[in-house]
Amino acid sequence: MYSDWESLKKDCYNCHRCDLCNTRTNLVFGVGNENAEVLFVGEGPGANEDMQGKPFVGRSGQLLDKYLEYIDLYRDKNIYIANMVKCRPPENRDPSDKEMDCCIEWLREQTRLMRPKIIVCLGRISAQRLIGKDFKVTQQHGQFIEKGGILFMGTFHPAALLRNPNNKPLALDDFIALRDKIKETCVNTYEV
Repeated sequence: MYSDWESLKKDCYNCHRCDLCNTRTNLVFGVGNENAEVLFVGEGPGANEDMQGKPFVGRSGQLLDKYLEYIDLYRDKNIYIANMVKCRPPENRDPSDKEMDCCIEWLREQTRLMRPKIIVCLGRISAQRLIGKDFKVTQQHGQFIEKGGILFMGTFHPAALLRNPNNKPLALDDFIALRDKIKETCVNTYEV
């Protein structure tokens, strides 16, 4: 267990728990307010994220930022964004269960230090790992599920929205529901 972000980051950047470290350009630890009440979790870095060392910086990240801005959330101000795995799976494939098993402790420590009130799972991979293995994003998106004193919500991954734009209005509804839940549950998110 870590007592501060700096030692957690240092150890994470030196991680060699799985083979993804052999093909990464940069480890993607996460970005945002380390005291945020809302944590967003994606599946893993893509090519742009691997190059820049930051989560959601490509086309899907630009779309995510638009949804966030619509509900007055900003990655540099009042939320934190991380991933299930910190290194890019080759050719943007889904991270394997083994890779997520090796990496989950980093996310757990981030969550423990942050103590978010709400965790938003961006896409199937993180939702099935964090909410429940049978979670169906297309059917259960936007629903809040309480686990261990934290509210979890799954929604569409921004990359999936780029592939299937018909789901964009549903995702926007999820973000509006998130805004309402933040106002109901969180004290500091809109005060920062």
